[in-house]
Parts: sequence; C-alpha cells; structure tokens
Amino acid sequence: MVFGQVVIGPPGSGKTTYCNGMSQFLSLIGRKVAVINLDPANDSLPYECAVNIEDLVKLSDVMVEHSLGPNGGLVYCMDYLEKNIDWLEAKLEPLLKDHYLLFDFPGQVELFFLHSNAKNVIMKLIKKLNLRLTAVHLIDAHLCSDPGKYISALLLSLSTMLHLELPHINVLSKIDLIESYGKLAFNLDFYTDVQDLSYLQYHLDQDPRSAKYRKLTKELCEVIENFSLVSFSTLDIQVHRICSDFSSIHVKCLES
Repeated sequence: MVFGQVVIGPPGSGKTTYCNGMSQFLSLIGRKVAVINLDPANDSLPYECAVNIEDLVKLSDVMVEHSLGPNGGLVYCMDYLEKNIDWLEAKLEPLLKDHYLLFDFPGQVELFFLHSNAKNVIMKLIKKLNLRLTAVHLIDAHLCSDPGKYISALLLSLSTMLHLELPHINVLSKIDLIESYGKLAFNLDFYTDVQDLSYLQYHLDQDPRSAKYRKLTKELCEVIENFSLVSFSTLDIQVHRICSDFSSIHVKCLES
C-alpha cells in the first residue's frame, strides 16, 4: 500500500509552498518522496516535479483552443485528465514501490465541492493503484481576522470534506503572518478547535454588511456545528517551527 497526500485549497493558500516544504521534510527524515503537479496553471514550481500534468495538457493551450477563461479551462483540464487517467497511472507506476506521494492540485475550489472530475481522478487512483490518500486542505489564516470570511472558510472546508469523502485534515496556513492582520477577536484555539460559533454573532453584528444576513449566518453556523467535523491544524513556515508543524501534519495523515 502506498501512502500520500492530496493537497488542495483556495488560490494563494500556499499549496505549492506546502508541497515544497513537506517534500523537504520527508527527505530529511529519510523517506523517498515524489511530488505530482496536477495544476495546469502552475508554471513556476519550486520543487522537483516527478509528474507534471503540463506534459499531458496545458491550461494556456486549452484557453486559446476552446475560448475558455481560467475557471472553465481548469474544469476542462480535470475532465481531460479523468479521460486520460491511464497516462497518470503509467507515470505513477515506477513510484509505487517506495515513494510517498504528494499531489499538488489546482486552487479552483469548485473542483472539490461542486464538480466531480477531480474526485473521480482521486478515486480511480485509489482503486487501481491501491493508494491510501489523505486530503490536506489549506486555508489562509488571515481569514480568522474577519468573522464573515472565517465562517465562509468553515463552510468551504465542510463542503469539501463531504464531497471528497477522504480522510481529511484542514490546515490554517501562513499562521506566522496572522498577527500582521490585526488583533483576533478570540484566542487562536477558538479558530482551530471551531468552538461555539455563536460567540462570533456579536462581531458580525458590528458590520452593517453582515448584520442584515444575521439569520442566514446563524443557520450556517448551526449546520457547521451539527456536523462537528471541522477543525484545523496550524502551519508556520518559519524555520524554528517548520519541522514540528510538518511532522504533526504528517503524523495525522498517517493516522487518517
């Protein structure tokens, strides 16, 4: 059985940086690791790529050929990858003996809670190659500084967990920058443990834009709490914390 991570999250949440850091951490502890880039829009990779989707399909070519925008182009690329899954399986075959796999997926969030192509690709790989994969979902920690955005992040995390149906770890990335976004309304534990969300209501009511959606927000918070699935690990990319944070996430992936 081969282990690995499916790294997902909104654009700018740090997926590629995470894959680069995790691959370095795994190499340091003596594990062979292979990073698979499945983001056809990512043309600047800081890590050595074992498999690159651009060898199969390029977003820029798709956009020109089919007159699509970036979002439509990414949906097309995932659909094309699903239809040519044999290509990816053949590329992965030499890595299955002794490598830990990191799949760097696109940042278009609709691919992971609305469309089925990315999920189908993952499920086919699990079934055919006997992979044991954990989804690592990155969320930018700056969303904690805005109660409305934080609730949106919780809802996105929950929707993604339910759609993918994989062992799942949510990560607040860029936690080293969180102080630069202003003072948080609550301690960090409140946001990582997803405690009683009713405490956010007061802060939401202070914003006229959020106050008029008070009832909707209350219902969304209840949905999140009723499922009781969402919590977060934290990731600080600074040198003095990086090994402990990556180690913690890696252990959780193995336990999942």
